[in-house]
Amino acid sequence: MLTLYQFPISHYCEKVRWALDYKGLVYTPINLLPGSHVKVVRKIAPKSEVPVLCHDDRVVQNSADIITYLDKTFPDRLLTPVSPDTEEQARQWEDYVDENIGAYIRLYCYYHFLDRPDILLPLLTQGQAWYRKLIFRLLFPRVRDVMRKFMHIDDRTAELALKKLTRAIDKLHTQYEQTAFLAGAEFSRADVAAASLLAPFTMPDKYGLEWPESIPHELETVVDSFRPRLHWVDALYRGYR
Repeated sequence: MLTLYQFPISHYCEKVRWALDYKGLVYTPINLLPGSHVKVVRKIAPKSEVPVLCHDDRVVQNSADIITYLDKTFPDRLLTPVSPDTEEQARQWEDYVDENIGAYIRLYCYYHFLDRPDILLPLLTQGQAWYRKLIFRLLFPRVRDVMRKFMHIDDRTAELALKKLTRAIDKLHTQYEQTAFLAGAEFSRADVAAASLLAPFTMPDKYGLEWPESIPHELETVVDSFRPRLHWVDALYRGYR
């Protein structure tokens, strides 16, 4: 049995969902709430972060480690290239997008969303029972303060995050203009990482989240400016998700 402890909104969790679905694996998602997730996750894993994959008596934490585990345990439709050189290339790209997109796009989006509970709360509480949604709404002011502190969200870090994202998106756009995939001639874990971690800017239907019909104006302006350089995200979702 495969169980995925996750936040539906999380792009790192989407990276794992994509890998599981790509391999055709049946799994049970356990949707958690920010804050209260710590107690749940720490009972089964060494850190409080998600995603966490449980497979029988095995527990794997961290999206990259989970994909490695899935490829070793379920070798059909490998996401890790067989060639050592291409594997190294794929892992380098995956590390790059994890470090230069993952945390920064999360920070930048939350910078705009945390002051808009009307938009954010439905995203954070998707899949929860009505009473848990109500309790979370009441606790949200405290949760918001903790999230800002934990993720170091302020005007300065949001500006830095946007600069980091701009450089990373330019680099990926340049690469995808030259090649169909980031590593070798086949779809790999590098492409899953790049597309899933940037999906919050393109909002593809297959993300599995009910995205809001509108987003804060400043964020929408930034996203619109990136769209011409993110066409490959939607192409990968259409072709492989």
